[in-house]
Amino acid sequence: MKTLFNNTEVAFALKSDTELERAYFLFKLIDSQPLVKIGTAVTNFALKAHLPVEGLIRSTVFDHFCGGVNETDCLSVVDKMYTKGVSSVLDYSVEGKEEEAQFDAALNMTLKTIEFAREREAIPFAVFKPTGFGRLALYEKVGEKAYLTENEQKEWNRIIERFDIACKTAFEKDVLLLIDAEETWMQDAADAIVTDMMKKYNKQKAVIFNTLQMYRWDRLDYLKQLHEQAKVEGFFIGMKLVRGAYMEKENERAAERGVKSPICVSKEATDINYDAAVAYMVNHIDIMAIFAGTHNEESSYKLMQLMEEKGIAKDDKRIFFGQLLGMSDNISFNLASEGYNVAKYLPFGPVRDVMPYLIRRAEENTSVAGQTSRELTLIKRERERRKL
Repeated sequence: MKTLFNNTEVAFALKSDTELERAYFLFKLIDSQPLVKIGTAVTNFALKAHLPVEGLIRSTVFDHFCGGVNETDCLSVVDKMYTKGVSSVLDYSVEGKEEEAQFDAALNMTLKTIEFAREREAIPFAVFKPTGFGRLALYEKVGEKAYLTENEQKEWNRIIERFDIACKTAFEKDVLLLIDAEETWMQDAADAIVTDMMKKYNKQKAVIFNTLQMYRWDRLDYLKQLHEQAKVEGFFIGMKLVRGAYMEKENERAAERGVKSPICVSKEATDINYDAAVAYMVNHIDIMAIFAGTHNEESSYKLMQLMEEKGIAKDDKRIFFGQLLGMSDNISFNLASEGYNVAKYLPFGPVRDVMPYLIRRAEENTSVAGQTSRELTLIKRERERRKL
């Protein structure tokens, strides 16, 4: 079993020689921290100065990591991947908005992707970010149980309403809905809303999924508490499990405030925490559903092994493996070829608006030890196999 993810022929079956060469070029760039820093600065400057760089971005980094500029644009990628049994999650990756009109637009886009998913077997999930529906500062204030002005209370009620409209629609259309996790200082307020949505819409099965970032040392306890609540109140738990995406930011903020970091002390501690959460959920699969978002081969093998030990079918709809488009194809496509449920996150949106997401991806790749070198090794192996 431990050699499954080495099959590069399956991993890159959908990539043409040209696309494979582009991937090689991109990961060579990302492998160099100074180049990522320079590239990020130059890209930001070019976009701010309205220089005509969108075409270049589109044909390189954007097309590798994103599905398209709108949902229809994504369909060719969605359909192509589904020929190999890999599903898609359309992720409208526009970040950092602050106005009510933009939050309403994000809700409308979420409803559109739910409708889009309802019509297509290849798209089992829709997704949104809490800060897509409201201001981060307001989540923070609510999480701290601070006093809200009358206007802030109205604004908060509108956020809850947006969540409810999205969750109710997903429930009615029978589309699974993932809600992403963000910075710790806004997460308590978001968790409270998502739990309410689970209580409301997860009565028969898990439709609404929250996200646990397992680089946080407190998340396993949180999951266990939620489990106790679910047993008492009679609802199903849906969880996307990830390691986490805001580590530098989290550690800096904790240091500035002179408080203990919410992040595990080491990568090893995070891995242990992640695998423990997966095992806990598999052990309680009667009322839980898992979206295991991981690029970690070891964690993927462990989940496969747990499923086998528990006699859980590979295609049991309560367990999905998830990776990001453009990364870890060796995990996604080899799992799908074995009959497991796999979904790729397909970020989409206007090139200019998706740049903050892409920059974060590049920075994350340089900071995650071994991630980029693994991608490069596999691509090199496939180039050799194809004699490129």
